[in-house]
Amino acid sequence: MSKKIHETNEPEIHSMSDLLAEDDSFDAEALLADLDKESNVRSYSGTVSKWILRGILVSLIGFIFYCIFGYIEERARKSLFLGIIMLAGYLLYPPTKKHDVHLVHIHWQDALAAVIAFFPYLYFALNVNSFIEKATKITNLDMVIALIGIIALFELCRRVTGIPIMVVAGCFIAYIFYHCMFERGFDFLKTVRTIVYQLFYSNVSIMGSPVNVCVSFIVLFILFGSFLEKSGIGSFFIDLANSIAGFSAGGPAKVAVISSALEGMYSGSSVANTVGSGSVTIPVMKKAGYRPEFAAAVEAAASTGGQIMPPIMGAAAFLMAEMTGYTYATIATAAILPALLYFAGIFLMVHFEAKRIGLKGLPKDSIPNFFKLILRKGYLLLPIITLVGLMSAGKTASFAASIAIVISIVVSFFDKETRFTPVKFLETVENGSKNAIGVTVACGMAGIVIGVISYTGLATTLFNVIVPIARQNVFLALFLTMIACIVCGMGVPTTANYILMATITAPIVVEMGIPLLAAHMF
Repeated sequence: MSKKIHETNEPEIHSMSDLLAEDDSFDAEALLADLDKESNVRSYSGTVSKWILRGILVSLIGFIFYCIFGYIEERARKSLFLGIIMLAGYLLYPPTKKHDVHLVHIHWQDALAAVIAFFPYLYFALNVNSFIEKATKITNLDMVIALIGIIALFELCRRVTGIPIMVVAGCFIAYIFYHCMFERGFDFLKTVRTIVYQLFYSNVSIMGSPVNVCVSFIVLFILFGSFLEKSGIGSFFIDLANSIAGFSAGGPAKVAVISSALEGMYSGSSVANTVGSGSVTIPVMKKAGYRPEFAAAVEAAASTGGQIMPPIMGAAAFLMAEMTGYTYATIATAAILPALLYFAGIFLMVHFEAKRIGLKGLPKDSIPNFFKLILRKGYLLLPIITLVGLMSAGKTASFAASIAIVISIVVSFFDKETRFTPVKFLETVENGSKNAIGVTVACGMAGIVIGVISYTGLATTLFNVIVPIARQNVFLALFLTMIACIVCGMGVPTTANYILMATITAPIVVEMGIPLLAAHMF
């Protein structure tokens, strides 16, 4: 009976473009700013303020390329990178949602906060050799400057990603304070000096491997995704998905799954996927007869898979390469089957739901021809093919990403609507820099956790506690790890969540016989 009802009342949909022409009220940027903390950024209409911010964001990318092809001492490189992130972050992110994000000029309070946040990292970079010699015997001035740098990172984290990761990092700082104060003798000033050095000046905490991976790989791949998006590949992927599954039962939802999988190949971000394809597919799914909550769930679940979809995956994949010692190409290859199984599962659920309620696909005359589409727009795949080919040939990820960025600029000129003008080029670089801020801040905060665990030996303590509980039961250990991942994932970004779990729980399951790469992928 329900099937007859749906067949009778099913709205007529001719194509996705027809739907968008009917409903142009959707404002993706406004929705992102309201619901996604990392997207709630300021915009400046004043010419001077706009170019100051643009100069900082472009200089961040320029610095990244200089680090790839030039040489800067490792600690100085990471410190300067974080300093530029601080400078841009405090100008971009308002203290609270109540603050106006549409400004004419930069407020002096924001400029002062940005300079104060930038100074400790510049100070460290200029004096990096002396800090290596001083070790924990830093001066009071060094200690105060480092405290300002740590507090500035915490505050920017609050603005960009929210409070949960601050709480996690704060708990670990409380633990290292307890460890130093009560297990190594009660000397408050000496304890603070030791903790500050370990957190700020050492090579395993804020300036540790997560930030190093950001400088070396992550920012480049974020920039690559930004250039791909501007080249028009997003709409191409939606059309491609439509040509593959648009005609079948529940076609619009299947298009959402396939397009999210394809977009995940270059975005590596669940939020970017949801906005990129969801702004088109969710309204179409609703119009086709799917319940609004089901349509939203399909898009959210499919978009989340972008983080494990090769070749780019999410930022956590680059950190995985750093932490496991495997090449990024090996990790991307290992992710192919899990990613396909993940999307296949969502695809099947969509199919069964469509059959259950009797939904049909789009009319065949409204669906683009697959082969004609490939012939007409297939060149947009060249940057991704180049990236995969270079990494498969043994080239470094940074080199492969750099060449792929150049190819994405070249292919944009094949269509006058997508070709890069100087203004569009600068806007794309700006977007890449903006998208890198949230990931970098999360990596800096996660580095604090790594530094505490490394210095205090907390991982060994946890291992001695958890393994007897699990009693060599691998399933139980994995189940507890899963629960920990889910709980942390409720309030901590994926990148930081991976670092926490890879540092704390991965060594435990590895000791219980799980292969290293499998443990980290889990």
